Formats: sequence, structure tokens, C-alpha cells
Amino acid sequence: MPELPEVETIARDLRAHLVGARILAAHVIKPDILRRIGRTGFERGLAGRRIEAVGRRAKHLVVALEGGRRLVVQPRMTGAFLVDARAVRDPYTAFELRLDTGKRLRYRDVRRLGAVFLLTPRQWADYDRAIGPEPLAPDFTAERFAEALGRGSLAVKKALMDQRRLAGVGNIYANEALWLAGIDPSRRVARLTRFELDRLHSAVLDVLARAIEGRGTTIRDYRTGTGEPGGFQGRLTVYGREREACLRCGRRIVLTQALDARATYFCPGCQH
Repeated sequence: MPELPEVETIARDLRAHLVGARILAAHVIKPDILRRIGRTGFERGLAGRRIEAVGRRAKHLVVALEGGRRLVVQPRMTGAFLVDARAVRDPYTAFELRLDTGKRLRYRDVRRLGAVFLLTPRQWADYDRAIGPEPLAPDFTAERFAEALGRGSLAVKKALMDQRRLAGVGNIYANEALWLAGIDPSRRVARLTRFELDRLHSAVLDVLARAIEGRGTTIRDYRTGTGEPGGFQGRLTVYGREREACLRCGRRIVLTQALDARATYFCPGCQH
């Protein structure tokens, strides 16, 4: 599932094509990807609107429209965006926006696991309020990070992936950050020292920055906003490296799903 670096990459790629353009028409082909709105309301709500900004919130692409509405897309596993000047026959296109620039924005989703919202300003405020702080925000200090994680008995990996506590970090980058910080994924948040929390804060920021620089991680389906695979998968230090030597201490990387039914990779030698 695309995480913060992947959606950030998509947003940056699409921004140059979309900001300032007016939507001449919207066409929904697969209405089952819509949430809280029907096909007619979605198409009418977008037609004629100018795109004012393209950004990201957590793992969601956010397109701000004149009048205050926001088009919010969570691509999940197989969602992808393409900008094209031509009408393309594609059985996996879920919706298409025709722009006054002569281009078309298509959202395609092979398995239709994504979720698409068109939110009023009030709905967006409620939606935004339920999500935790952004790691890329200037005010995301070590203090705010520690406050967001809390001091409960939750395993630290699960806390990192809880979108109500921290926005945008999923399984890949939680594994990577914990390895970089030298912290066992199963450690309870309440048992982390302030030094360890500071180290983990730095690790989260470092991993996300490098993943964005690498244009995201493509394990299977993720594509950038220009339709290409990401480049960070070749730079992963622990994720997907079961039984390979740890790059820090040489012990074999272990894979377990006992923690949260997700693939948890760690080094028993230096994440103790």
C-alpha cells in the first residue's frame, strides 16, 4: 500500500499538470470506488471547478478545488494516476477528469481497492482532524513525536503505523525506521527512554526523506505520477531481507507476523 513517500511523490508529479487548470468534465466509470457520494453528485461537483492546489495528507492525495471542496483519493494497493492528452481506452480506469489545458487526469485501479471522496469544507475538517501529525511538517519536533506516540502499552511498530497518532507511516517505513533506530518493533511505547524516542524521531524523518528522494518504493504495483516505478526498493535496509545479513551487525534478518499480522522484519542482534 502506498505510504507517505509514494503519495508525496505522486502529488509533486501531478502538481505541475493540475494546478490552475479547470475541470471541464468528470466521468466516473467504476462508481464502486466512490465513498459518501454517488456518481452524479461526484461528476457535477467537479465540473467547472478550478484546481487550486495538489497535496497530500497522510497516505491520501488531496486536490483542493475553488469553492473549498477537496477531492481526496487513497490509492491503496493498485491505484495509480496518469496525465495524458489523449482519450485512452483502459479497462482499469475508475474515473477521468477532462481539463481545459487539453489534458486528462485518469485514476486507474486494477483491483478497485482505493477510496475516492469529494468532501465539503466541513467534511474535510472532520476528515483531517481524525489524522495524526505530519512528519514533514516544520513543527514536527521530537517532543511532538513523543506526545503523538503516547506512553501506553502498544508495541512501538503498531503505534508508528496508527494513522491517528502519526500520519503516513505504514509497514515498510515503520520497519525501516525501527531498524535504523536500533529498536525492537515489539517494545512497548511506555518502555522507550527519551533518548530512544529522540533517536526514533530522527530515524523516521531520515527514512521518509530518503524514500521521497528515491521516488518511493515499488514492491509490486506502485507507480509515480509519471507512471514509472519508484527507486527506493533497492535501498531498503531491512524490509524484504529475511535471512539476509544485517547491514549493521551481520546477524540474519528475521521475519515474523506475530506482532500485528503484518510482515515485521528486524535484526535480533542490534534491535534488542
